[in-house]
Amino acid sequence: MQDFHFHNPTRVIFGRNKSIEAGETVIQFGYQALLVYGRESIKESGLYQSVTNSLRAAGAEVVDHGGVQPNPTIAHVREGVEKAKSRKLEVILAVGGGSVMDEAKAIAAGATAECDPWRFFSLGQKPERALPVITVPTLAATGSEMNGNAVITNTETRQKLGMFSPLLYPKVSILDPSLTLRVPPNHTAYGLADIFSHILEPYFNGADPVTPVQDRLAEGLFQSLFDIAPRLRQNPSDYPARADMLWASTVALNGILAAGRGKTHWDVHLLAHSLGALFNAPHGGALAVIIPGWMARNAQKRPAKFDQFANRVMGAKAAEEGIAGLKEWFRGIGAPVSLGELGIKESDIPAIVENVMDTGGGGKYTQRADIEQIMRLSL
Repeated sequence: MQDFHFHNPTRVIFGRNKSIEAGETVIQFGYQALLVYGRESIKESGLYQSVTNSLRAAGAEVVDHGGVQPNPTIAHVREGVEKAKSRKLEVILAVGGGSVMDEAKAIAAGATAECDPWRFFSLGQKPERALPVITVPTLAATGSEMNGNAVITNTETRQKLGMFSPLLYPKVSILDPSLTLRVPPNHTAYGLADIFSHILEPYFNGADPVTPVQDRLAEGLFQSLFDIAPRLRQNPSDYPARADMLWASTVALNGILAAGRGKTHWDVHLLAHSLGALFNAPHGGALAVIIPGWMARNAQKRPAKFDQFANRVMGAKAAEEGIAGLKEWFRGIGAPVSLGELGIKESDIPAIVENVMDTGGGGKYTQRADIEQIMRLSL
């Protein structure tokens, strides 16, 4: 266990129908709000009307910024930044999934800066200030509701890059599991895969290999996902299961699992981001495809930890059996398990390898030869 500092400033409001508290929450930080959301489903479900009614009842003025894409683009971020600056907005409210929350954070950073917001992603420039962000997630997946991370795609340069700043932790996140009851099966599967990946990366890729307490926390969360998945396959409207999944999503990436492990290399995400940038692959789907191949490649180098995962999490004797079982679990929840299911061909592999190298290179455990082999294992 290495030395660490852990601080998470996000206040969480968790419970059924808590989204009606959006207005009173937002005005604690400002009365001029940018409402960031995705597609028309927010209006079809009635959530848009409920949130805007809550805001106006609290005395807030609302500027819309809808149309966030599943892989949010820097072009759309720039439009949001312009709205925030021209209208002198004070607070950003994100109502949606991880893409919406990530774009809201990028807008929050860009709205107080003189530079183009892409510099925060491409050059590693750190924001000096940011507008306060409030989140109301409608999907359990990314954990963006309780961290300072954001990932944005530049369609011109074909790059999907991330940033982190302590300024981007949401001030408050309203976690209302009832908002996730209508999530369709494919996006539920993507969400489960995304949560799984957020537990997996620190578990395998932390600098300190001896972290027994953290390992047990992670293994418990893995098992929780295995418990949640069949409940939601049987009944997608199972409120307790949706609540469990939403909280698992939040805990998986709020920093607690990485504490004490030292620097974590997010190699699996690096690969998945290239599939998103090049092919607009759904993030959770890309992760489900890549994880078994990545594990198979790296189990050859570090067998002890992969055997531990197989024994404790999958109930298998050794890594190979555990990885095969995990791939079947992904298949069973309805996630893709091959590049072909994402419309990606073997002939695309060289372009993927180059994109990964161009947008950050290999991580500690993933070099050029590894990238190619992982992609071939994922065909």
